[in-house]
Amino acid sequence: MLVSLQAWPAAFDCLVEPTQAIDVGSPVVGLLEKVHVRRGDRVARGQILATLESNAERAAADLARYKSEATGPTLSAQGKMVFSERKFQRRAQMADEKLMSTQERDDAEAEVKAAEAELQSAAESRQIAAIEFRQQTSLLNLRTIRSPFDGVVVDQLIYPGEVVEPTGSKKAILKLAQLDPLRVHVILPMAAFRKITPGMSAQVSLEAPIGGAYPAKVRTIDKLIDAASGTFAVFLEMRNADLAVPAGVKCRAEFPIQVESRPAP
Repeated sequence: MLVSLQAWPAAFDCLVEPTQAIDVGSPVVGLLEKVHVRRGDRVARGQILATLESNAERAAADLARYKSEATGPTLSAQGKMVFSERKFQRRAQMADEKLMSTQERDDAEAEVKAAEAELQSAAESRQIAAIEFRQQTSLLNLRTIRSPFDGVVVDQLIYPGEVVEPTGSKKAILKLAQLDPLRVHVILPMAAFRKITPGMSAQVSLEAPIGGAYPAKVRTIDKLIDAASGTFAVFLEMRNADLAVPAGVKCRAEFPIQVESRPAP
């Protein structure tokens, strides 16, 4: 007995989602001093979003910078080095001419070595101070919260004057969403599994009243098929440079394929 095949339209329900949506917080505990953006603002990657109170950390960084730039100990050690070398040269010459004991010459040589060690110690101390300055600067930078990507401020969760707690209930300051590109979540029947390929073009039509049709490309294909429904998920990437398309909109995704299925008996 022949079984007919029923052709399905290659357009499927979908949902427009942000590429990523995250809670932005601080890795350190501190008093929230200022939030530099508002809900709905567009933000760029690296833009300052909020700052924590950091007077003590800034003072520590300034002190470390001053120590790293201080040249007094090095100049003092260099002066002692030059003086001890001249003294040793004079005493060595006098000892060769039998005008001074070899002990005095050896004492002068020991002073040269001590001056060399002091100069080396001064150089090492300055290097350590430079490392401490970088460390304090890094700790200070942790109190400045920056955007990890280009996106939009979705919500503000805490306000200036509140304490940020990375491991507590108030760990997030803002919610951010990346809306360019957008991610389109499509559910397809199992019959389309081998027909959808990464990079394939598709057209996404938004539901009213937003409306409009936009090009998109297949970015990810799930390798796990849901046994109960016989479907799998595909994620498209859709450019949205002017943010004209909001996330959360239902849509229909059309693919340049033909899908067929055997009807149930």
